[in-house]
Amino acid sequence: MPEGHTLHRLADQLTTTFAGRVVRASSPQGRFTESAALVDGQVLVGAEAWGKHLFAEFPDERFVHVHLGLYGRFDVHPRAATVPAPVGQVRLRLLAEEGDGWSYADLRGATTCDLVTLAGRDAVVERSGPDPLRADADPERAWARIRRSRAPIGGLLMDQSVLAGVGNVYRAEVLFRHRVDPMRAGSTLRHGQWLGMWDDLVALMREGVRTGRIDTVRAAHLPEVMGRPPRQDDHGGEVYVYRRAGQPCHVCGATVRTTELQGRNLFWCPRCQRRFRSRALQ
Repeated sequence: MPEGHTLHRLADQLTTTFAGRVVRASSPQGRFTESAALVDGQVLVGAEAWGKHLFAEFPDERFVHVHLGLYGRFDVHPRAATVPAPVGQVRLRLLAEEGDGWSYADLRGATTCDLVTLAGRDAVVERSGPDPLRADADPERAWARIRRSRAPIGGLLMDQSVLAGVGNVYRAEVLFRHRVDPMRAGSTLRHGQWLGMWDDLVALMREGVRTGRIDTVRAAHLPEVMGRPPRQDDHGGEVYVYRRAGQPCHVCGATVRTTELQGRNLFWCPRCQRRFRSRALQ
Protein backbone atom coordinates (compact mmCIF):
# COMPACT_ATOMS: atom_id res chain seq x y z
CA MET A 1 0.00 0.00 0.00
CA PRO A 2 1.41 3.46 -0.85
CA GLU A 3 2.65 5.30 2.21
CA GLY A 4 2.09 8.94 3.09
CA HIS A 5 5.03 10.36 1.15
CA THR A 6 3.50 8.97 -2.07
CA LEU A 7 0.22 10.82 -1.46
CA HIS A 8 1.97 14.10 -0.64
CA ARG A 9 4.12 13.77 -3.73
CA LEU A 10 0.99 13.09 -5.79
CA ALA A 11 -0.80 16.09 -4.27
CA ASP A 12 2.16 18.27 -5.28
CA GLN A 13 2.06 16.88 -8.83
CA LEU A 14 -1.69 17.48 -9.19
CA THR A 15 -1.38 21.01 -7.83
CA THR A 16 1.55 21.87 -10.09
CA THR A 17 -0.16 20.41 -13.16
CA PHE A 18 -3.80 21.49 -12.72
CA ALA A 19 -4.24 24.16 -10.01
CA GLY A 20 -5.92 27.33 -11.27
CA ARG A 21 -6.91 25.73 -14.57
CA VAL A 22 -10.20 24.59 -16.02
CA VAL A 23 -10.27 20.80 -15.84
CA ARG A 24 -12.37 18.31 -17.76
CA ALA A 25 -13.36 15.41 -15.52
CA SER A 26 -14.75 12.09 -16.73
CA SER A 27 -15.08 8.49 -15.59
CA PRO A 28 -14.26 6.16 -18.51
CA GLN A 29 -14.95 3.18 -16.27
CA GLY A 30 -18.37 4.60 -15.38
CA ARG A 31 -18.29 4.24 -11.59
CA PHE A 32 -17.68 7.96 -10.97
CA THR A 33 -19.69 9.41 -13.84
CA GLU A 34 -22.30 11.42 -11.89
CA SER A 35 -19.76 12.96 -9.52
CA ALA A 36 -17.31 13.70 -12.33
CA ALA A 37 -20.04 15.63 -14.14
CA LEU A 38 -20.42 17.94 -11.12
CA VAL A 39 -16.80 19.13 -11.32
CA ASP A 40 -16.34 18.85 -15.09
CA GLY A 41 -15.39 22.23 -16.55
CA GLN A 42 -14.51 23.66 -13.13
CA VAL A 43 -11.20 25.14 -11.97
CA LEU A 44 -9.16 22.81 -9.81
CA VAL A 45 -8.20 24.86 -6.75
CA GLY A 46 -5.42 22.54 -5.56
CA ALA A 47 -4.70 19.20 -3.95
CA GLU A 48 -3.50 18.17 -0.52
CA ALA A 49 -2.81 14.96 1.38
CA TRP A 50 -3.55 13.94 4.95
CA GLY A 51 -1.87 10.65 5.70
CA LYS A 52 -2.96 8.19 3.03
CA HIS A 53 -5.92 10.34 1.92
CA LEU A 54 -5.81 12.71 -1.04
CA PHE A 55 -8.19 15.63 -1.57
CA ALA A 56 -8.46 17.51 -4.88
CA GLU A 57 -10.41 20.71 -4.25
CA PHE A 58 -12.91 22.31 -6.62
CA PRO A 59 -15.09 25.45 -6.21
CA ASP A 60 -18.04 25.50 -3.78
CA GLU A 61 -16.13 23.39 -1.24
CA ARG A 62 -16.25 20.20 -3.28
CA PHE A 63 -13.43 17.69 -2.89
CA VAL A 64 -12.57 14.56 -4.83
CA HIS A 65 -11.46 12.23 -2.03
CA VAL A 66 -9.08 9.44 -3.04
CA HIS A 67 -7.61 6.56 -1.05
CA LEU A 68 -5.40 4.39 -3.24
CA GLY A 69 -5.64 1.28 -1.05
CA LEU A 70 -3.39 -1.63 -1.96
CA TYR A 71 -3.50 -1.43 -5.74
CA GLY A 72 -4.53 2.10 -6.69
CA ARG A 73 -2.54 4.39 -8.99
CA PHE A 74 -3.02 8.02 -9.92
CA ASP A 75 -0.72 8.70 -12.86
CA VAL A 76 -0.13 12.36 -13.77
CA HIS A 77 1.06 13.22 -17.29
CA PRO A 78 1.94 16.91 -17.70
CA ARG A 79 2.41 18.51 -21.11
CA ALA A 80 1.58 15.46 -23.21
CA ALA A 81 1.70 15.86 -26.98
CA THR A 82 -1.30 13.55 -27.34
CA VAL A 83 -3.84 12.01 -24.97
CA PRO A 84 -4.31 8.26 -25.49
CA ALA A 85 -7.63 6.51 -25.11
CA PRO A 86 -8.12 5.26 -21.53
CA VAL A 87 -6.48 1.90 -20.88
CA GLY A 88 -7.90 -0.43 -18.24
CA GLN A 89 -10.38 0.54 -15.54
CA VAL A 90 -9.87 4.31 -15.35
CA ARG A 91 -12.13 5.52 -12.53
CA LEU A 92 -11.34 9.20 -13.04
CA ARG A 93 -9.59 11.13 -15.80
CA LEU A 94 -8.62 14.78 -15.36
CA LEU A 95 -7.73 16.71 -18.50
CA ALA A 96 -6.55 20.29 -19.04
CA GLU A 97 -5.39 22.14 -22.12
CA GLU A 98 -1.63 22.77 -22.15
CA GLY A 99 -0.63 25.21 -24.90
CA ASP A 100 -0.52 23.11 -28.04
CA GLY A 101 -1.10 19.90 -26.07
CA TRP A 102 -2.74 18.57 -22.93
CA SER A 103 -2.04 17.49 -19.39
CA TYR A 104 -3.98 14.55 -18.00
CA ALA A 105 -4.17 12.25 -14.98
CA ASP A 106 -5.74 8.78 -14.72
CA LEU A 107 -6.90 7.12 -11.51
CA ARG A 108 -7.12 3.32 -11.44
CA GLY A 109 -7.82 0.71 -8.79
CA ALA A 110 -8.43 3.07 -5.87
CA THR A 111 -10.27 1.85 -2.79
CA THR A 112 -12.03 5.23 -2.51
CA CYS A 113 -12.97 7.83 -5.10
CA ASP A 114 -15.80 10.01 -3.81
CA LEU A 115 -17.00 13.57 -4.21
CA VAL A 116 -17.39 15.03 -0.71
CA THR A 117 -18.24 18.35 0.89
CA LEU A 118 -16.00 20.30 3.25
CA ALA A 119 -17.77 18.56 6.12
CA GLY A 120 -16.99 15.19 4.55
CA ARG A 121 -13.35 16.12 4.13
CA ASP A 122 -13.16 17.33 7.73
CA ALA A 123 -14.73 14.09 8.97
CA VAL A 124 -11.94 12.06 7.33
CA VAL A 125 -9.32 14.35 8.88
CA GLU A 126 -10.92 14.09 12.32
CA ARG A 127 -10.62 10.31 12.20
CA SER A 128 -6.94 10.55 11.32
CA GLY A 129 -3.93 11.02 13.56
CA PRO A 130 -1.28 13.69 12.97
CA ASP A 131 0.61 13.46 9.69
CA PRO A 132 4.40 13.93 10.01
CA LEU A 133 4.46 15.58 6.58
CA ARG A 134 2.05 18.36 7.48
CA ALA A 135 3.27 21.63 8.97
CA ASP A 136 0.21 21.73 11.25
CA ALA A 137 0.86 18.27 12.73
CA ASP A 138 1.10 17.89 16.51
CA PRO A 139 3.09 14.84 17.70
CA GLU A 140 1.51 15.22 21.15
CA ARG A 141 -1.81 14.06 19.72
CA ALA A 142 -0.26 10.72 18.81
CA TRP A 143 1.66 10.55 22.09
CA ALA A 144 -1.59 10.94 24.05
CA ARG A 145 -2.80 7.68 22.48
CA ILE A 146 0.52 5.83 22.60
CA ARG A 147 1.33 6.50 26.25
CA ARG A 148 -2.02 5.09 27.39
CA SER A 149 -1.97 1.97 25.23
CA ARG A 150 -0.78 -1.53 26.12
CA ALA A 151 -0.83 -2.44 22.42
CA PRO A 152 2.52 -3.08 20.67
CA ILE A 153 4.17 0.05 19.34
CA GLY A 154 4.62 -1.81 16.05
CA GLY A 155 0.84 -1.87 15.70
CA LEU A 156 0.18 1.64 17.00
CA LEU A 157 2.47 3.18 14.38
CA MET A 158 0.32 1.57 11.66
CA ASP A 159 -2.98 2.70 13.21
CA GLN A 160 -4.02 5.63 11.01
CA SER A 161 -6.15 7.07 13.80
CA VAL A 162 -2.99 7.33 15.92
CA LEU A 163 -0.51 8.39 13.25
CA ALA A 164 -1.43 9.22 9.65
CA GLY A 165 0.64 8.18 6.65
CA VAL A 166 3.04 5.66 8.19
CA GLY A 167 2.91 2.26 6.53
CA ASN A 168 4.78 -1.02 6.80
CA VAL A 169 8.13 0.24 5.53
CA TYR A 170 8.43 3.39 7.65
CA ARG A 171 7.06 1.49 10.66
CA ALA A 172 9.74 -1.21 10.48
CA GLU A 173 12.56 1.17 9.68
CA VAL A 174 11.95 3.86 12.31
CA LEU A 175 11.67 1.20 15.02
CA PHE A 176 14.99 -0.27 13.91
CA ARG A 177 16.71 3.10 13.74
CA HIS A 178 15.68 3.77 17.35
CA ARG A 179 16.43 0.24 18.61
CA VAL A 180 12.83 -0.27 19.76
CA ASP A 181 11.29 -3.72 20.13
CA PRO A 182 8.19 -3.72 17.85
CA MET A 183 6.26 -5.74 20.45
CA ARG A 184 6.96 -3.25 23.23
CA ALA A 185 3.79 -1.79 24.75
CA GLY A 186 3.23 1.82 23.76
CA SER A 187 2.72 2.81 27.39
CA THR A 188 6.30 1.80 28.26
CA LEU A 189 7.92 4.26 25.85
CA ARG A 190 9.41 7.46 27.21
CA HIS A 191 8.25 10.79 25.86
CA GLY A 192 11.74 11.56 24.55
CA GLN A 193 11.84 8.27 22.65
CA TRP A 194 8.58 9.12 20.92
CA LEU A 195 9.71 12.63 19.96
CA GLY A 196 12.92 11.18 18.56
CA MET A 197 10.97 8.74 16.37
CA TRP A 198 8.60 11.51 15.29
CA ASP A 199 11.44 13.81 14.21
CA ASP A 200 13.04 10.91 12.35
CA LEU A 201 9.79 10.16 10.52
CA VAL A 202 9.46 13.81 9.52
CA ALA A 203 12.94 13.80 8.00
CA LEU A 204 12.67 10.37 6.33
CA MET A 205 9.24 11.01 4.85
CA ARG A 206 10.20 14.46 3.55
CA GLU A 207 13.10 12.83 1.75
CA GLY A 208 10.62 10.29 0.37
CA VAL A 209 8.52 13.10 -1.07
CA ARG A 210 11.62 14.60 -2.67
CA THR A 211 12.95 11.39 -4.23
CA GLY A 212 9.84 9.26 -4.69
CA ARG A 213 11.40 6.30 -2.85
CA ILE A 214 12.05 5.19 0.74
CA ASP A 215 15.67 5.30 1.90
CA THR A 216 16.36 4.80 5.60
CA VAL A 217 19.98 3.61 5.76
CA ARG A 218 22.49 5.96 7.34
CA ALA A 219 25.63 6.97 5.42
CA ALA A 220 27.83 4.43 7.23
CA HIS A 221 25.67 1.56 6.00
CA LEU A 222 25.29 2.48 2.33
CA PRO A 223 26.30 -0.21 -0.21
CA GLU A 224 29.35 1.69 -1.46
CA VAL A 225 30.62 2.17 2.11
CA MET A 226 29.99 -1.41 3.25
CA GLY A 227 31.08 -2.98 -0.02
CA ARG A 228 27.79 -4.82 -0.46
CA PRO A 229 25.47 -4.99 -3.49
CA PRO A 230 22.68 -2.41 -3.70
CA ARG A 231 19.24 -3.60 -2.69
CA GLN A 232 17.27 -5.32 -5.44
CA ASP A 233 13.58 -4.93 -4.66
CA ASP A 234 10.53 -3.60 -6.49
CA HIS A 235 9.92 -1.20 -3.58
CA GLY A 236 13.29 0.45 -4.19
CA GLY A 237 15.42 2.26 -1.63
CA GLU A 238 18.04 1.15 0.89
CA VAL A 239 16.52 -0.17 4.13
CA TYR A 240 17.65 -1.96 7.28
CA VAL A 241 15.02 -4.64 7.90
CA TYR A 242 11.95 -4.27 5.68
CA ARG A 243 11.57 -7.37 3.49
CA ARG A 244 15.05 -8.55 4.53
CA ALA A 245 13.97 -11.58 6.56
CA GLY A 246 16.68 -14.24 6.69
CA GLN A 247 19.42 -11.78 5.66
CA PRO A 248 22.14 -10.38 7.94
CA CYS A 249 21.54 -7.10 9.73
CA HIS A 250 23.65 -4.29 8.22
CA VAL A 251 24.61 -3.15 11.72
CA CYS A 252 25.22 -6.26 13.84
CA GLY A 253 25.11 -9.21 11.43
CA ALA A 254 22.27 -11.02 13.20
CA THR A 255 19.58 -12.60 11.04
CA VAL A 256 16.63 -10.30 10.36
CA ARG A 257 13.35 -11.88 11.42
CA THR A 258 9.72 -11.56 10.38
CA THR A 259 6.36 -12.33 11.93
CA GLU A 260 2.79 -11.19 11.48
CA LEU A 261 1.28 -8.39 13.52
CA GLN A 262 -2.32 -7.33 13.01
CA GLY A 263 -2.44 -8.95 9.59
CA ARG A 264 0.74 -7.33 8.24
CA ASN A 265 4.30 -8.64 7.97
CA LEU A 266 6.63 -7.19 10.58
CA PHE A 267 10.42 -7.12 10.23
CA TRP A 268 13.02 -6.55 12.93
CA CYS A 269 16.54 -7.42 14.13
CA PRO A 270 16.42 -9.44 17.37
CA ARG A 271 19.84 -8.18 18.46
CA CYS A 272 19.52 -4.48 17.67
CA GLN A 273 15.90 -4.41 18.87
CA ARG A 274 16.12 -6.57 21.95
CA ARG A 275 12.94 -7.72 23.65
CA PHE A 276 11.76 -5.08 26.11
CA ARG A 277 11.56 -6.12 29.75
CA SER A 278 10.00 -3.72 32.22
CA ARG A 279 12.17 -3.06 35.27
CA ALA A 280 9.02 -3.24 37.35
CA LEU A 281 8.82 -6.95 36.54
CA GLN A 282 12.48 -7.72 37.20
